[in-house]
Amino acid sequence: MKAEIITIGDEILIGQVVNSNAAWIADALTGLGIQVTRHISIADDFDEIVQILMETESRADLVFLTGGLGPTSDDITKKTLAEYFNCQLVENEEALDRIKAYLSSRNVEMNKLNRAQAMLPDNCIIIPNRYGTAAGMWFTKNDIQYLSMPGVPYEMQSMMSGYILPRLKKQYKLPAIVHRTLLVQGIAESHLASLLEEYEKTLPPEVKLAYLPSPGRVRLRLSSGGDDEKTVKAIVQEQVGRLVPYIPDGHFFGYEDEQLERIVGTLLQRNKKTLATAESCTGGNIAHMITSVPGSSKYFLGSVVAYSNYVKKSVLGVKEASLRDHGAVSRQVVEQMARGIIKRYGADYAIATSGIAGPDGGTPEKPVGTTWITVASAEKTESALFNLGEDRGRNIQKASMTGLNMLRKLITEENC
Repeated sequence: MKAEIITIGDEILIGQVVNSNAAWIADALTGLGIQVTRHISIADDFDEIVQILMETESRADLVFLTGGLGPTSDDITKKTLAEYFNCQLVENEEALDRIKAYLSSRNVEMNKLNRAQAMLPDNCIIIPNRYGTAAGMWFTKNDIQYLSMPGVPYEMQSMMSGYILPRLKKQYKLPAIVHRTLLVQGIAESHLASLLEEYEKTLPPEVKLAYLPSPGRVRLRLSSGGDDEKTVKAIVQEQVGRLVPYIPDGHFFGYEDEQLERIVGTLLQRNKKTLATAESCTGGNIAHMITSVPGSSKYFLGSVVAYSNYVKKSVLGVKEASLRDHGAVSRQVVEQMARGIIKRYGADYAIATSGIAGPDGGTPEKPVGTTWITVASAEKTESALFNLGEDRGRNIQKASMTGLNMLRKLITEENC
């Protein structure tokens, strides 16, 4: 079964809004065994919408549309669909009641634009919207299903999860598609591919391996499909067990959407330990990642963003001689930063970073991307030098991920 995803909105075409809806829908459909063959973005334009709908008639079984269902004049999707599917817009009493209840719960007075959103095509299935005023619409034409949803991500996701996906499961006999994703930190995609070359040669033809790199990590996705879900799961899990030993110690850290900051937080909380960070080149990003996890106040004490040498000396106790003789980006300095934050906050563990994030500031001896990272406990200090590249944003993200993974390994070694 083939599906196409159409996102409607000028804001997407001009780059003002990132098209996250298509990625989310594609992931959800792939999990059902539905093959997504196209992502298409078009303008809020009648002719464009009609043209793309005509094209999908010869290609797709399912067509998902997002965007253009709001109350303002530039939202034309609903009127266009009504004309395309040869139906009338009529006031839907159930939709009107939902809009009234939604606005009332937020102490908002209904106006004529809100009421107009209850005008819906008379020949489609109305998809209720729990989190907004724009209902979704489900049309059928020549055995092709067309599903139109709002462009607001959480409204669309609620419709998909609560209504559309369960209905599709009942309506169609879909193949079982199983994915298992392994998360690897600290190995470049090309190097990882060379390490897995022999493993890939032994993969059965029904199992595919994909490399999905991002700053600081690579996701390895194993996928397979078939009629029997239990059998497919067993095949994929067998390959997971074979794959893990090929990844060098300490670099494999989890599965699926697990986050290093959550894994580290769980380890700290389980072992009743605390953490503080002393950050220079990462500018507080590690602290931000840690505190993005609910409940992190149980184990995270705080951070010092020691961007200047003055703060390194006055707050963290870094020696003037170390800065003079070795420079701020050095093993000596970053280790003193880690020890200083442990002493100042009384933490059990520390992460410290010092580097040249770029785009300038590098020298022949210490080019942009040069980064020292230290993780420390009361008993142990581990430091490593990295050359992370020339892009400032990527350097900060890579250094943050690397520091968290170094800490994960240290906590595991000391407590497991």
